[in-house]
Amino acid sequence: MRPEPVRGESAPPPPPDPPIYRDLLRTWADRGRTLPGRHDPEWVRLAAPQVRRGQFGGLADPVGDGR
Repeated sequence: MRPEPVRGESAPPPPPDPPIYRDLLRTWADRGRTLPGRHDPEWVRLAAPQVRRGQFGGLADPVGDGR
């Protein structure tokens, strides 16, 4: 675990990925695959709520309805 940078200091840049990982990421990107640490529009779409707020009006368990 790295210590937090002192106020006014900038953190050192992270070390570069080893060549084998750079090559793997390049191959995945060329094939349109998801890349670690990068924005993935398909995941955002799939993980988005399917029901819009207020789509099914009313309370989930109204008081006194006999449920």
